[in-house]
Amino acid sequence: MEIRYYKHYSGYLQRDMEFKVYGHRGKPVLFIPCQAGRFWDFESFRMIDTWAKWIDAGLVTVYSCDTIDGETYANFGGDCAWRVQQHERWYHYIVDELVPFIKHLSGERNGFDQPIITFGCSMGATHAGNLFFRRPDLFGGVLALSGLYDPGDFFGDYMDETLYNNSPNLFLKNMPWDHPYIQMYNERKMVFCVGQGAWEDELKASTGRLAQVVREKGIHAQVDFWGYDVNHDWDWWFRQCDHYVPQFLY
Repeated sequence: MEIRYYKHYSGYLQRDMEFKVYGHRGKPVLFIPCQAGRFWDFESFRMIDTWAKWIDAGLVTVYSCDTIDGETYANFGGDCAWRVQQHERWYHYIVDELVPFIKHLSGERNGFDQPIITFGCSMGATHAGNLFFRRPDLFGGVLALSGLYDPGDFFGDYMDETLYNNSPNLFLKNMPWDHPYIQMYNERKMVFCVGQGAWEDELKASTGRLAQVVREKGIHAQVDFWGYDVNHDWDWWFRQCDHYVPQFLY
């Protein structure tokens, strides 16, 4: 497997940001690590073993990015307004700086432009879903496993316009029926999955609210609830990837 490492400067975050690339061609997938995770977690938690068959076959290239959750969502003692603005800067790093770089690298290998699929587990799923729903013009699909799509678990009762714009269960609920994004969503593949076992209660509730919102809006997302033995853990996310990833590739 071809693996490449990159470091580039982010004007939005005023620092160097790192990411790794796994693969030589195929559909680009942006992997966002779990809460406060790092760009190497795709390897360190062995998600790479599950994806190797598709990567080696040239069906997909995975771009594993860095997060700054320790300053934003996981910074529970910090000022909420600053945390939210810092997250928004990370969001703009992804969509305005990293995505163009990914599209350039992907275009070099594939010879043509392909929309990027967002993918993550736990907090990574939260980011994957938010990125997709905010910018379906940039992202061609989403695979979100065990995510939270409401802000309350991270920010309590705090709310401002920026946090609202990063809360899919809120902004989708109020999205006009004729908003052009709804058609874009329905032209793309969307999978949201959560277990019903240990450590999944809050995530199951949030995913349930997402299921209701997309149903009411006519958004054809696939929202699945796996069994009561399915825990919030990597072993189950590996199995879910085996089940869902082929739907994005074939």
